[in-house]
Amino acid sequence: MFRQDRANPSTAVSTWKGRKDLPKANPSTAVSAWMNGGLGGSTTPMTAFGGIITQYEDSGTTYRVHAFRGTGTFTVAAGSADVDYLIVAGGGSGAVGYGGSGGAGGMLTGTGVTVDVASSPYTITVGGGGIQSATGSNTKGVNGSNSVALGVTATGGGGGGEYSTVGTTGGSGGGSGGGGSPLASSGTAGQGNAGGAGATNGAGGGGGKGGAGETGETDGSGHGGDGGAGATGYGISATTPYYAGGGGGGGSNSDADSGTGGTGGGGRGSSGNSGASLTYAQGGTPNTGGGGGGTFTSSYIATPDGGTGIVLIRYAVA
Repeated sequence: MFRQDRANPSTAVSTWKGRKDLPKANPSTAVSAWMNGGLGGSTTPMTAFGGIITQYEDSGTTYRVHAFRGTGTFTVAAGSADVDYLIVAGGGSGAVGYGGSGGAGGMLTGTGVTVDVASSPYTITVGGGGIQSATGSNTKGVNGSNSVALGVTATGGGGGGEYSTVGTTGGSGGGSGGGGSPLASSGTAGQGNAGGAGATNGAGGGGGKGGAGETGETDGSGHGGDGGAGATGYGISATTPYYAGGGGGGGSNSDADSGTGGTGGGGRGSSGNSGASLTYAQGGTPNTGGGGGGTFTSSYIATPDGGTGIVLIRYAVA
């Protein structure tokens, strides 16, 4: 007997002329789903493990979320499901010495990816933020690491540029250093935006998923560029947190000249005023992929590291 479910498993039920009953009620369901009990019969719910598991209801649908804040394994023990994913790479670190800020890690989302027992387990890699290890001299920022899940790769954020150097290309580009007029660095298409250009007395802000980093010295007084905004995505509850904000660039004078970090975990930059309360640049927020802030003077150094990334896998359970 000719088995259409084996020969054409993805064909819609409505095109299978041998059936006249259930196809009319479920015209877009694949033949293979009908043969496996997807129509008019019972289905086996997916059982999966890995990450931090939470569950919430939104608009009448109950979702289960597996949150990976570090590298791990997603294992399907039974059944299968179509899942959504949110993948954020590690953010870049800010530079020291007229320092541009780190760009946010690349952020990617998707829906309808089928996971099943046969392809399990799935390795989940969560990218770390770039680590700034400067000890006093001008030092360029370091790119964040990639995050990888379900065959999809998000690119680490670019590191900030030091004195008169361009920030590094990444998921979002790092902000360029002050002390000159270096060009803006670029982000990765579909993942993030460009870092801001530097100026004489203000460094550029790092790019974010939702917008480009601001150019330094936009107000004419040595202002560091603000970090590009991040973007919303689902989280471990019904709230919609922001991810992948760019870091703020270093500014030459008072606190007011420090670039602010972009919404979504970007760290604030530092000023060049030793008497300022915000002497030290801030790192990107962990598990947001935010970029680290830029440090304007090499005399006052903290650790403006990029924020680590995150991977979320979500599916409906009711």
